[in-house]
Amino acid sequence: MAKIEKFEDIEAWQLAKIICQKVEILFNETSLGKNYSLRNQMERSSGSIMDNIAEGYGRGGNQEFHNFLSYSKGSTAELKSQLYRARDKNLISDEQYEELEADCTKAENKIGAFMFYLRKSEYKGLKYKKPDQD
Repeated sequence: MAKIEKFEDIEAWQLAKIICQKVEILFNETSLGKNYSLRNQMERSSGSIMDNIAEGYGRGGNQEFHNFLSYSKGSTAELKSQLYRARDKNLISDEQYEELEADCTKAENKIGAFMFYLRKSEYKGLKYKKPDQD
């Protein structure tokens, strides 16, 4: 695993950012943008994916980070469910659904792998690092 010096280095966060951008494109290019309640829910769940990764990283401890990754993974599943709703209402096409659903599945897998890594790691987090450790 590559060294992570800031949350922006985390591959799952980078993918979550792309997901947010793609969701925004759907709002602007499809009738989903006019369904304000579903749009609002999708805006919040897609943003929550990347925001929880960032917040968990910022906490400085692996256990807290793991918890926030779990929230992020849950938000990914929530967005997938909302994508089903958008497709079922014919607000987005099958192709648009499939592309974003695949991105969400990839993000879920990356987040899950990171959670596994944290559970197995003996390193407990930056806030537990002693001043004389490198």
